[in-house]
Amino acid sequence: MKFYDALQMDPAILKRKIAACGTKQEQMYYWVAMATRSVLIVAFAIVFISLLSGVFGSDNTPMAVALFCILLGIRFVNFEYCIGDSLLALAAALAILVLAPSAAAILPPLFLIPLHFVSFFALLSLTTQRPEMGNGGLYSFAYIYLTGNPVIGEALLRRGLLALAGYLLCGTILFLKHRHQHKTVRFHHVVRRFDLSKPVCLWQLRMALGVSLVMTAGQVFGVERFMWMGFACGSLLSEYPYSGNTFVRFRQRITGAVVGSCLFFILYLAIPESLHSLLGPLGGLCLGFCTDYRYKTAMNCLGALMLGAGIYGLQGAVILRITDTLLGAAFGLAFAAIFHRLVALRFLPAPNAE
Repeated sequence: MKFYDALQMDPAILKRKIAACGTKQEQMYYWVAMATRSVLIVAFAIVFISLLSGVFGSDNTPMAVALFCILLGIRFVNFEYCIGDSLLALAAALAILVLAPSAAAILPPLFLIPLHFVSFFALLSLTTQRPEMGNGGLYSFAYIYLTGNPVIGEALLRRGLLALAGYLLCGTILFLKHRHQHKTVRFHHVVRRFDLSKPVCLWQLRMALGVSLVMTAGQVFGVERFMWMGFACGSLLSEYPYSGNTFVRFRQRITGAVVGSCLFFILYLAIPESLHSLLGPLGGLCLGFCTDYRYKTAMNCLGALMLGAGIYGLQGAVILRITDTLLGAAFGLAFAAIFHRLVALRFLPAPNAE
C-alpha cells in the first residue's frame, strides 16, 4: 500500500491493519502513517483556521472551525443524491449555519424550539441520509457550536462572506469527488421516501427534536457554555443504528468528560504558562490516534477547556465542562427513552423495534 493511501485512512482502519501485520516493520509503517496523518491534519487546521480568522475576524473563528470539519468530511461522504441538487443543498446548509444561530440569539424564548427544530431537521434532511457515515455528527457539531457563538451586525455579514468562501471551496471538492455518483436520485426523491417506519427517519426526527429542546433549555435558563450541553446530548442521539437505549454511550460520554477534564487540569498546572496554548493542538494530535468513543471525548476536552479557561478560569472551566456534559447527557438519555416509548415503538415494525 502506498503511504499516501494509508494517510487517507481512518485510525480505526489503520489499527486493524496494524493488528493484522505479521512483522514489526509493517506495524511501524502504519504507526508512522497514523502519526503523520494526525500531524498533517492539526497543522492544516491551524493554518486554515488562522488564515480565515485573520481575513474574516476572530469572532468568526467558530465558522472557520465548522468549515474545516465540513471540508475534511465532504471529500469522502456525499449527500446521496445527484451533484446538482447536492450543491444546492450545501448552499442551503451553510445558509442555515449562518442565519439560524444569529436568529436564535435575538428571538424571544417562545420561538426558539420551532427555530431550532426546523433548522436542525432541515440540516439533517439535506446532509444525512446515511448516519453511519458521520455526516449527522459533523453538521450537528457545526450547528451547536455556531449557536453557542452567534454574531450580529457587521460580524454577521463577514460570517456570510466566510460561508460563501467556504461554499466555493467545499462545493468544488464535492463536485470533483462525487459528480458521478447517484446521478438519477434527486432531493425530492429523498423527501418522498421519508417514513417514520424507517430507522434513519426516526433518527433524524429524534436528533432534531432532542437537540432543539436541550439548546432551548440552555438558552432560556442562561446556562453558561450551554453548547457543551448540546454536544453531549447530540452525541448520544447521533448514535446509529437507531436504538432506544443510549445508556452505554451515556456512560462513555461522562467517563470521557471527567477523565479529559482532570487530564487538562493536571497538564495546565504542570506545564509552564507559555505552553498552555499547545494543549489544544495536543488534544488534536492525540485525537488522531483514538478510535474509542471515551478517548475521543477526553481528547476533545483539551481544546474546549483551553478556550474555556481563558473565560472562566481553570477551576471554573473544568467544573462547567463536567456539569454541562452531565446535564446534556442526562437529558439525552431520558429523552431517548421517552421518545422511543412514545414515538418509535408506534412506528418501527416488530420485531425490529430495537
